[in-house]
Amino acid sequence: MRKFSTLLAGLVALAGISLPAAPAAQAASCGGTYTIVVGGTGDLNSTIYSGHVSQRVGYPAVPVGAADRQGVNELNRLIRDHRNECPGQHAKVVGYSLGAVVVHTWVTENWRTFGNVNAILLADPKRAAGPGAAGAAAHPAIAPVVGAPLAGADDYFGDVPVLTICTDDVICDANASSGLPGYLWEGRHGNYNFNVDVYTDDAHGQWFNGVYIP
Repeated sequence: MRKFSTLLAGLVALAGISLPAAPAAQAASCGGTYTIVVGGTGDLNSTIYSGHVSQRVGYPAVPVGAADRQGVNELNRLIRDHRNECPGQHAKVVGYSLGAVVVHTWVTENWRTFGNVNAILLADPKRAAGPGAAGAAAHPAIAPVVGAPLAGADDYFGDVPVLTICTDDVICDANASSGLPGYLWEGRHGNYNFNVDVYTDDAHGQWFNGVYIP
């Protein structure tokens, strides 16, 4: 994990913290599901997703708390603006890796004031332990480097249905058997389905290493 911490520290040192221009919001469509997505590190405009994406969140996408906070604020602005236009429409919020931290934090902070929503967390660095270890953001060598709200792990989601998916990935399970090689060279961290249409509006529980846990 020392090398992993060094890798993150390097990304932090190289990264700027200015908020990129948000992807253009689409004209409001109040039918079906409003699906808003947040990409991972380096994916400034959340382009990794396919399927029926309603809105892509733009944010700095570097692994430091200040950038994560900007992502949370931008997600909050976009999703609430749309809810004001379409008050009865279900919102599905999908985040991958660093984007999962943004979605995770947003749900934790807003579940009391925002209903008719569910969240999908792919490779969440803030995943709470059980099964497996907590995500990398809770590791004592990493948490002090990245800072709040990125640092730490929890499952404070209130009554919002949340589906967490972690598959032999050191980012969401610090003790994953694939270890750092799986992250750096074996593609384990990208081994997720980024088609938003496969995730339902009531998805909840965990998929951990291919096993579903309600």
